[in-house]
Amino acid sequence: MIKTGAQIVMECLLEQGVDTVFGYPGGTVIDLYDALYEYSDKIHHVLTAHEQGASHAADGYARSTGKPGVVIATSGPGATNLVTGLATANMDSIPMVAITGNVNINNLGTDAFQEVDIYGVTFPVTKYSFIVKDQKDIADALRKAFYIAQEGRPGPVLVDILKNAQSGTTEFEPAVPKEILPKNDKLTGESIEKAIDIINEAKRPMIFAGGGVNLSNATDSLMKFANKIGSPISLSMMGLGGCPADYEYFTGMLGMHGTRLSSTAVTNCDLLILAGARMSERVTGNAKTFATHAKILHLDVDAAEINKVVDSTTSVIGDLDTVLSILAEKVEEKTDMAWRKQILKWKKEYPVVVEERGKIAPHNLVRTVAEKMPKDTIVVTDVGQHQIWAAQHYPINNPRSFISSGGLGTMGFGLGAAIGSKSGNPNRKVVLFTGDGSFQMNCNEIVTAATQGLDILIVLVNNGVLGMVRQWQKLMYKQHYSQTTHNRKIDYVKLAEAFGATGFDVTTMDELEAAIDASMDIKGPVIINAMIDKDFSALPMVPPGNKYNEQIFKIEV
Repeated sequence: MIKTGAQIVMECLLEQGVDTVFGYPGGTVIDLYDALYEYSDKIHHVLTAHEQGASHAADGYARSTGKPGVVIATSGPGATNLVTGLATANMDSIPMVAITGNVNINNLGTDAFQEVDIYGVTFPVTKYSFIVKDQKDIADALRKAFYIAQEGRPGPVLVDILKNAQSGTTEFEPAVPKEILPKNDKLTGESIEKAIDIINEAKRPMIFAGGGVNLSNATDSLMKFANKIGSPISLSMMGLGGCPADYEYFTGMLGMHGTRLSSTAVTNCDLLILAGARMSERVTGNAKTFATHAKILHLDVDAAEINKVVDSTTSVIGDLDTVLSILAEKVEEKTDMAWRKQILKWKKEYPVVVEERGKIAPHNLVRTVAEKMPKDTIVVTDVGQHQIWAAQHYPINNPRSFISSGGLGTMGFGLGAAIGSKSGNPNRKVVLFTGDGSFQMNCNEIVTAATQGLDILIVLVNNGVLGMVRQWQKLMYKQHYSQTTHNRKIDYVKLAEAFGATGFDVTTMDELEAAIDASMDIKGPVIINAMIDKDFSALPMVPPGNKYNEQIFKIEV
């Protein structure tokens, strides 16, 4: 059948099972949007206020559903506005396909209006990039893009399509998408046997699992494996939900803002099993001193992660769900409960650190929201102290239910990601924890949530400062609070109303509870502006360069 390049884009999206896309129209994607008009009964388009918001929405959609998120933007500034979102997804291995338009082939390389080499710009922050100059190449490029985005270690892929390719016509042949199989081409029997040997020898095994558990849908195999070998489990922030928070032997996060229980367990284990974790400096602290007393078994689908930061005793390269399932079946079952009893003893001795000050304390705020929300709520965060408080105090018991920018630490990520999460999960409650600094960056997307009629609860943890930077200034820069106090006179209730949302100001726990209760019956986004003391700290904290177990539990005000 003969179709335009733009129609072929839509057909390829339908082939891939895409039902929702996020984006913003412009001059070089008019043909795409004209085709989208024809396909509007099959593909729902979410018009955001800004392309960056659209990229974060596609990201949140992908994280929460497991399906690739799709974003469309025009050339020039439209395309460059996607870069932060692509880099965010790339750092956290999130499957996304970004489709951008570009100038006609006759204008390529002439500095034409809104021409940018977006292929070159995004190459370092994507898993792969395509530039399509002819309509006959569109279907092949898109099919490859969706496969690459999902295969092995996932990531974002950019497909830049010239305007002439969108408007030109060519023959189109439908195709069944190539099946995404677990990537196990480097998985060997020898590596499995070595892993089994050191696991069987261990008396005090400890599992540290990262985002790979969620990305590979390995929660069940992780839990089966942990119970077989009698191991406690610590998670990275990206791994939250990979082990239920109410699991008896869950020790919390590890690293800069991890629990004392996790650092104590890692310090005393004789085998540390790294599962789908890229071991950033936020986890290891000074990598040279990380778990030097224990053997290390590293399990990951990406061979590049092995020995990149932490030297392993041995490793297994393969799909994490596959590897954990094999190990769970083949290792010896450990019956000695002494190690697990010790973990429970430490769990009582080392509760999570909290600060009690003012009318609303962060841990009480987060726990109160959690108590009032359904158990399957999707929790989204921006970046900063509120992110740490949410990760520490909100019990995440389901995979793909904690959505946060981990590797890049993107302020302004949260609202777009919440929109994407709700769009992909319309029957689940979505709560966004954000700070006043992060929220101000992309608060324009409130209008998107309101226009789409998305019931999102936005909990604005408002301390009037850039809290995390201020905390570092307090601890390491002689309290030189340079440019971290906002002094911005924003009425968040009026701001919410102006964008078509509902707002509440709360200064006490009673007011917070009443606002949460009221939000349950309100259609559309609700903003709860919760005022807290500016001197609350996100604790524990390991200062940069210190050992992961050299934690600070109190910072003097």
